[in-house]
Amino acid sequence: MVIGSLVLTLHLPQSQSLKAKRQVVSSLTHRVRRTFNVAVAEVESLDSWQLAVIGVACVSNDRRHADEMLNKVANWVAEDGGRGEALLTNQDIELIQA
Repeated sequence: MVIGSLVLTLHLPQSQSLKAKRQVVSSLTHRVRRTFNVAVAEVESLDSWQLAVIGVACVSNDRRHADEMLNKVANWVAEDGGRGEALLTNQDIELIQA
């Protein structure tokens, strides 16, 4: 079994309040969950208006599949998963063999 984790750091330049940030993050996490069938949540920087850190996790029986899945999520978010409201500034993938 392989557990894959992805941490995405996003910059939200148009966000002027926590309410606006949470609206963007909620929409993004919902679309990632629906599109890729992975676990996703905001994990850090909860009180920062223009910074969001999103964690994504998947479980697979194949290391390559888990890596491909997480890379697809990161590429999707970078290309326009944030609909222009969220800019991907950093990503970190980790695979754990269990």
